[in-house]
Amino acid sequence: MKLYKTTRGPVVEHEALFYQFPSDMEWDDLVNRDGLQQHLLSAIATLEPLSTFSHLYARLLPPIGQQEVWAAGVTYYRSRTARIEESAGAGDFYDRVYEADRPELFFKATPHRVAGHLQEVKVRSDSRWNVPEPELTFLVTSSGKIIGCTIGNDMSSRDIEGDNPLYLPQAKVYDKSCAIGPGILVTSESLPASTEIKMEIARDGNLVFSGATSLTELKRTPELLVEFLFRDNTFPHGCFLLTGTGIVPPDEFSLERMDEVRITIEPIGTLVNKVH
Repeated sequence: MKLYKTTRGPVVEHEALFYQFPSDMEWDDLVNRDGLQQHLLSAIATLEPLSTFSHLYARLLPPIGQQEVWAAGVTYYRSRTARIEESAGAGDFYDRVYEADRPELFFKATPHRVAGHLQEVKVRSDSRWNVPEPELTFLVTSSGKIIGCTIGNDMSSRDIEGDNPLYLPQAKVYDKSCAIGPGILVTSESLPASTEIKMEIARDGNLVFSGATSLTELKRTPELLVEFLFRDNTFPHGCFLLTGTGIVPPDEFSLERMDEVRITIEPIGTLVNKVH
């Protein structure tokens, strides 16, 4: 079951059929419930399916209301290696994070900084080295329960963070520095460890980078990351948590404006964004 946010209200996809909720339904009231899957099943039992969803697919909004977006770092060995390579002398800093019991968690975006499917993401104007980071992303309720997952793009300025780890907020947090979507896979079951994350970057219609990883490479469990995030923290409307990246383009690569980034995680779908 998938949940989409559109300009005409929430839409549920279930068993290849689509159901439209009232346009005035509050997104936060809908998603911030531990029993979301059962609630949606009960709700669509009273609705007639749409004849088509294609006309609404181009009107998708990022599936977020008032939720904060947080992220975990150095959760894949490839990410650890990339951080060491870019950090010019602070390599031990990231190695210790990778091996530590406590994960790296950082604030990523407020809702107005988040782009959705087919919307534009941005690179910083004062950065020379920018990459997308494809990440499995969880929707977590205010009680700390994982109720679904989506695809996240953690846009990052590698040169800024590489200059000094204390610059991480500037490398990570700016307008349209994050994308999530296209919708939320609502499920009470974990994705299998064999689940693949794939990313392709096209420039002028030509493929300039592709890469893939799987959840077997994720060092920390989602439950552990959420448990640390909720220590002495409250999220009245729930939150999103990006879980880190295992795909990093080579050091000589940097995004350019009008590049197209495609991130695929089955069975969630594909998140597509153009770079502005």
